[in-house]
Amino acid sequence: MAGPVDDVACQARLQPGRIAAIDLASGQRWTYAELDRDIGACARVIAGHGLRLGDRLAAFAHNHVLLAILHAACARLGVIYVPLNWRLAEEELASIVADAEPALLIYDDDRERGMSALSLVELGQAITAAAPLETEPHDGHRPSLILYTSGTSGQPKGALLSERNLAETAINIGVLARIGNASRVLNDSPMFHVIGLVINIRAYWLQGGTVLVSGGFDAARTIALIADPELGVTHYFCVPAMAAMLRQHADFAADKFRSLTAVFTGGAPNPAAEIIAWLDDGIAMVNGYGMSENGTLICMPVAIDEIRKRPTSAGVPTARVEVRVVDQADRPVPPGTPGEIQVRGPNLASGYWRRPEETAKTFLPDGWFVTGDIATIDAEGFVTIADRRKDMYISGGENVYPVEIESVVAGFAGVAHCAAVGVPDATWGEVGHLFVVAVSEVFDGDALRDHLATRLARYKMPKRIILIDELPRNGAGKVQKNLLRTFEMPSAK
Repeated sequence: MAGPVDDVACQARLQPGRIAAIDLASGQRWTYAELDRDIGACARVIAGHGLRLGDRLAAFAHNHVLLAILHAACARLGVIYVPLNWRLAEEELASIVADAEPALLIYDDDRERGMSALSLVELGQAITAAAPLETEPHDGHRPSLILYTSGTSGQPKGALLSERNLAETAINIGVLARIGNASRVLNDSPMFHVIGLVINIRAYWLQGGTVLVSGGFDAARTIALIADPELGVTHYFCVPAMAAMLRQHADFAADKFRSLTAVFTGGAPNPAAEIIAWLDDGIAMVNGYGMSENGTLICMPVAIDEIRKRPTSAGVPTARVEVRVVDQADRPVPPGTPGEIQVRGPNLASGYWRRPEETAKTFLPDGWFVTGDIATIDAEGFVTIADRRKDMYISGGENVYPVEIESVVAGFAGVAHCAAVGVPDATWGEVGHLFVVAVSEVFDGDALRDHLATRLARYKMPKRIILIDELPRNGAGKVQKNLLRTFEMPSAK
């Protein structure tokens, strides 16, 4: 073997006894040597189930270090890892599974899956019993991960990412967030998300740091973990809604966060007032920008004075990526002028799994990726996101496309027309309001809620259902959702 097969194997040679990961729920710890050994053993378990190069392996499970081990083992074999969002409704999950066609599923619940499956507990036992499988250094350009994100048509689409893409993301966030050998991250973001699976894992294993995996976000528990001097947490990444819950909790005290390099936020707009409140407490709250297709590539400096100058800015990119703001003809606009933000670099996914039309529309031939987000770049290179895709909104860090809600409502007998929009919310950033034109004066709002609850993830559920006589439309017959977003609601069902 000419060299280590991945970053974990490299660290196992450089500092084998250093703690690489701790699963906080179980208390299990892995040194880099032990982690490398278990990744190799996991690769043997996967291969023993008949998976080969290009096959997909899906995981439906809550946070555990084993999920990161599983992904790394898949990468060594050339198997493509597909983490499933356990917040989705069964119909939504079924659509993704049908698209990915996994050869094996790893799960942590007791539901019958109707496919070849292995529980997370069984996987852990099998890893302990197996001998590591020796693998050769692999082609970093081959696919390693499919991260599903909703498409503008309402159908899920999977961003196809290679190990090189993920390594570049690790480098970018490492530079931006001051991640080094002594860094210790608390990971309570869901490990089906780019933050929980990539940002909070790969950057630390690249540098020889430590990953602390929590079972999930709970404000009281998260505060206690960050404040624990024995854990020594230096980095914490979350969506703004989570950060707000931390501040609002009775256990919050600024002194409990002093060990942190910063609180890093992304995935949704973060109000300037919230950021300044953290700054006033002497804690850097660092905003950033990225997505499943390219990871975090823009971030504010970890410097309170600099953040205070531009509290709404997403920051600056690293030198490893290109960022531009363009007009409708893809021509760069002058500094400070709003336009669509596009990015290019080795961190960028190769396209969407089995979505050639979506890929051609979004991944341009010259390498630029069309984000659909509106932004400005000032003369010093700081990026500020001004708006997002026309109709999409972000609730609790999760992308929600109104057409997904509207297509489900269309199957309800009492609705003639409907339109969903995102509106600001103090807790979740944004929530959905659903406007309904009913077939008759008798309308059962509770029945519609029940209809939606079995077909949509909870975070996609509209917070309010508003009966309206007629939807506002323009001359072309299209619904004017900008008017609905500012609609004064006289009543709600």
